[in-house]
Amino acid sequence: MREETIRIKYHNKEIEKLTYIDGKSDWIDLRVAEDVSLKKGDFRLIDMGISVELPRGYEMLIVARSSTFKNFGLIQTNAMGVVDESYCGDDDIIRMPVYATRDCELHVNDRIAQFRILEHQPKITFEETDHLDNKSRGGFGSTGVK
Repeated sequence: MREETIRIKYHNKEIEKLTYIDGKSDWIDLRVAEDVSLKKGDFRLIDMGISVELPRGYEMLIVARSSTFKNFGLIQTNAMGVVDESYCGDDDIIRMPVYATRDCELHVNDRIAQFRILEHQPKITFEETDHLDNKSRGGFGSTGVK
């Protein structure tokens, strides 16, 4: 596995430094950098307290942690955030857009998001065809419950 470097600027001295959770995942948790009170129906950009400089040719994917809805009643409004390497200035602070489905309180260092970086996809050529010549599965979103 190739190792890359991400330069990080922390905007809040109270948040814990970014790190892997050993043995659990290669996603990295993001922590709330401010105390926030939300009422049901509120929308807010939650400050994650960091700016980053990604390696050239990479992008950061940001998603809610699996427990974010259960613990806080928050939904990430854009489903997944994509940060490319052009967001690399001191004031390009990572924020998570959320919608509150119930009243909640967030505190500095609460973990509500996670990220990973990926290389940009290669250049794609689209080839039009009348048949794909593969077995159909019923369409995306059509699979059963069990």
